[in-house]
Amino acid sequence: MPTVRHLVVMGVSGSGKSTVARAVNDRLGWSFCEGDAFHPRANIATMSAGRSLVDQDRWPWLRALADWTGERAARGESTVLTCSALRRSYRDVLRQGGPGSFFVHLVGDQRLLLERMQSRRHFMPAGLLQSQLDTLEPLQPDEQGLVCDVSNSPDRIADLVLTELDLG
Repeated sequence: MPTVRHLVVMGVSGSGKSTVARAVNDRLGWSFCEGDAFHPRANIATMSAGRSLVDQDRWPWLRALADWTGERAARGESTVLTCSALRRSYRDVLRQGGPGSFFVHLVGDQRLLLERMQSRRHFMPAGLLQSQLDTLEPLQPDEQGLVCDVSNSPDRIADLVLTELDLG
């Protein structure tokens, strides 16, 4: 039986989580989840109004994502999930759904991230970028993952991820 794996493409808004996750998943064909789709309307309204979420808002959302992963893990399905996963405690919740989760942390220059946010239609306003950067806790040495600079193309990042996981 093949090994079940769970990838979480993480980073602040504008880092290209969805684009990179799709590039990776186009090659793997695993179960795919756009984490933003799991936000309740209240969370989207809060962010759309330019206010940052607080942990009380995030916990149910993170548990729903972990449940999604856990359901697929129980069926023997590997997954690709997008989620900001800004803090270690948030990643700990996600790992509960997919033990051994591998995090692809997308990082980039703040100006580039801001430009990306300003050029797209999304509920997350560019004004919240700084609060996400302030909240961000980088992957720790004991967390399975890979840090990728978003100045690389999504296809190049997908190559790096598959090579790191010995899948490409």
